Amino acid sequence: MDGRTRLGSFLRARRSQLRPEDVGIPTYGERRRVPGLRREELAMLAGVSTSYYTRLEQGQSLSASPEVLDAIAGALRLDESGRRHLHDLGRVDRQRPRGRRPAPERVTEATCQLLEALDHVPAIVLGRRSDALAWNRLGHALFAGHLDPGAPDLPARRPNMARLLFLDPHVRDLYADWPSRARAVVANLRLVAARHPEDMALHALLGELSAKSAEFASMWAEHRVKPCTVGAYEMRHPLVGPLTVILQTLSTGPGPNVVVATTEAGSPARAALALLAQATGEATTRPGLSPGAAWKRPRTHQGGSERTT
Repeated sequence: MDGRTRLGSFLRARRSQLRPEDVGIPTYGERRRVPGLRREELAMLAGVSTSYYTRLEQGQSLSASPEVLDAIAGALRLDESGRRHLHDLGRVDRQRPRGRRPAPERVTEATCQLLEALDHVPAIVLGRRSDALAWNRLGHALFAGHLDPGAPDLPARRPNMARLLFLDPHVRDLYADWPSRARAVVANLRLVAARHPEDMALHALLGELSAKSAEFASMWAEHRVKPCTVGAYEMRHPLVGPLTVILQTLSTGPGPNVVVATTEAGSPARAALALLAQATGEATTRPGLSPGAAWKRPRTHQGGSERTT
């Protein structure tokens, strides 16, 4: 799918999600054959001709000017993330390297030192494709304790957290409200895909997830865009039980991001993390003790069914 097609798909999807009453357009009780605004209504709100807007949606027009894109973003009621995403999609005429593989993502020495400093806080370093490039002991135990702790060090075995979220039942079971977490990840991937249209590995990942997960395909088709900056999630950890964490992305610019899980002081969740730290610490010092084994036990769900892999 080229840039113009992606732009048109985004415009159609977001237009269909706007109701006339959301933007003050009277309908006088008329029945509509399709959901959302009509093209001519969106064009009127953006101050462009219907024919021009139609060409944009159909991928038949050259890239729009920044001013036109801003006007369309306003008509679609996009937030700042959505507006920037629209501009990324609209730059179809800029020169982009074709066929060049992006440089491998690496964890800097400074980031390694940060992981060491965050010894008592679960932390994981994610690349733009959501590959786990590194994690500290608690980050591994909280997010993927059933995997080899050294997996991020081997590019061929490096875990991808988006793939795990949709295709690994152990990781999926971690989130009490899995759809909320899944939509946040998909919305962030939408932004990344528009910023890095030359990243074939990223687009291969998106194709794989769309083919293997109907839920991913459905969420991807919504064209929601939002960076994963901060969010509260209730987790159900197989070792320490339920805990509510705040997932925060620490970013200082281009390159991998550090994601940390924090808890409220004095809360049961803080106590659960302390217990997890104790359990993982014992596992590294006592032979034969493996907390990862608890991840792999069949879990009993409501209705008495069990899930195994």
